[in-house]
Amino acid sequence: MKILVTGSTGQLGYDVVREGVKRGLDMIGFGSKDLNLVNEQVVYERVNAIKPDAIIHCAAYTAVDKAEGDQENCWDVNVNGTKYLVNAAKAVKAKFMYISSDYVFDGIGEVPFKETDEPNPAGYYGLTKYEGEKVVKSVLTDWLIVRISWVYGINGHNFVKTMLRLSETRNELNVVGDQVGSPTYTLDLAPLLLDMIQTNKFGIYHATNEGYCNWAEFAEEIFRITGKKVRVHSIRTEEYPTVAIRPKNSRLSKQKLMEQGFNPLPTWKDSLKRFLRNL
Repeated sequence: MKILVTGSTGQLGYDVVREGVKRGLDMIGFGSKDLNLVNEQVVYERVNAIKPDAIIHCAAYTAVDKAEGDQENCWDVNVNGTKYLVNAAKAVKAKFMYISSDYVFDGIGEVPFKETDEPNPAGYYGLTKYEGEKVVKSVLTDWLIVRISWVYGINGHNFVKTMLRLSETRNELNVVGDQVGSPTYTLDLAPLLLDMIQTNKFGIYHATNEGYCNWAEFAEEIFRITGKKVRVHSIRTEEYPTVAIRPKNSRLSKQKLMEQGFNPLPTWKDSLKRFLRNL
């Protein structure tokens, strides 16, 4: 199977390509320097030349705060770029997997969001990811939309690396304690995505590591495993103002994943231990 992966220099795309190669699949990875997503002709020509059996679209404009003041570029990448890729996929009859986000929901309440719940994004980044979903559904029939959250991996910047860097110079940290989600390791997510794209079990899915925590608990676990003597003070979202609204509830129900016979990912604590070993 020939699979084209966008965002192959990012955290998730990097591990998807590596996992595919390990499985003996024909993997073609494009980073932002290899494929200009906002140039429709370039996207069509590159996809048409490769004629992949499937496309896993990991590339996105993900700077959540920056997006609020840079809306045109964010829309260009997340909506127009997705549209160009989707049209190219249709032309070559490729299956399409779109990586979406917990940010398509408003983050209100304490109940995990189901795959069937109506999205209601609170910020501009989330809005563009939801618009991307709509593009995929309106053009294609063979599609998977996979919403993920709180992702970290070896390749790129993430919360775990930030906490470890701060622990070098600080012995106390204020970390938000009223936003809840599932930290998700790209090394666990990548095999699942490849399992999914090789089936015809199309539709919307949520995919995260098992279990929930808040950011402060996540930080505490990082320091506990690494033996860092850092005291974490749990603070409210309001005490750490950001440009974009952060969802307080990023819990995602994985009901569809279970119903379709895909194995659940390991618990977030187990995954974090393995990540820190690999790091």
